[in-house]
Amino acid sequence: MERLLVLVRHGQSEWNLKNLFTGWKDPDLTEQGIGEAKAAGGKLRDMKLKFDVAFTSDLTRAQHTLKLILAELGQDGLETIRDQALNERDYGDITGMNKDEAREKFGEEQVHIWRRSFDVPPPGGESLKMTAERVLPYYRAEILPRVMEGTRVIVAAHGNSLRALIMELEKLTPEQILKRELGTGAPVVYRLDEDGQVVSVEDLAD
Repeated sequence: MERLLVLVRHGQSEWNLKNLFTGWKDPDLTEQGIGEAKAAGGKLRDMKLKFDVAFTSDLTRAQHTLKLILAELGQDGLETIRDQALNERDYGDITGMNKDEAREKFGEEQVHIWRRSFDVPPPGGESLKMTAERVLPYYRAEILPRVMEGTRVIVAAHGNSLRALIMELEKLTPEQILKRELGTGAPVVYRLDEDGQVVSVEDLAD
């Protein structure tokens, strides 16, 4: 039995382009992001992959990416489950702030700690640890059981919500996951064994 799980970060958003902390704000994709999502669908099509169910966040950029991928696969009507448990990390008080301006206001070191520490949240926001604490229970309850019964699953979400999943799947330490970069619109293809352990992983980033 095939146990297939594909994770894909959304394509470039309007706020990615403007170098803003986005979090739970809801900008759509740029033209580049649309192209990245279509290209992701093309890569999955070239691998002859099809899906039985899709999961995505409550945010437009992830939903739009998924829709474009499924269109490339000819699976427009696929069952799609949306949940804010898969939303991007909440950046709290620095949401909407330009990253360079944040460095000027708070200092390079402080912004680096907020962005790249595992358990230090920005003011009013979430750390990666807190993000994982909402993503992983949802994954274990709703996504993993579907994969384990042979349902082919695609998840379109965000850099940090996907990092939480990758940390669990690949058994990475907090230090290791913080160094893991996820390209926009780049699918990562996992195949699992009967115990839910990763047998193979293929990162389709260019």
